[in-house]
Amino acid sequence: MSTAKVAITLDENLLKRLDRLVKNRLFENRSRAIQEAVSEKLARLERNRLARECAQLERKFEQSMAEEGLLV
Repeated sequence: MSTAKVAITLDENLLKRLDRLVKNRLFENRSRAIQEAVSEKLARLERNRLARECAQLERKFEQSMAEEGLLV
């Protein structure tokens, strides 16, 4: 996996909290902590989007389409 450098700005209080996690060895460094946080947030957003899309499906229509596919 290739990586790219980016610059970000963080609130000082947030940075102190992040540094505490690194100091306590929950993460090897700031970059790793931020990578994991961004990755988790993106995964959560994708799951929420999928859940919203599934909620919009019409159950009876989807069931009939599935059954039709089994008959072909």
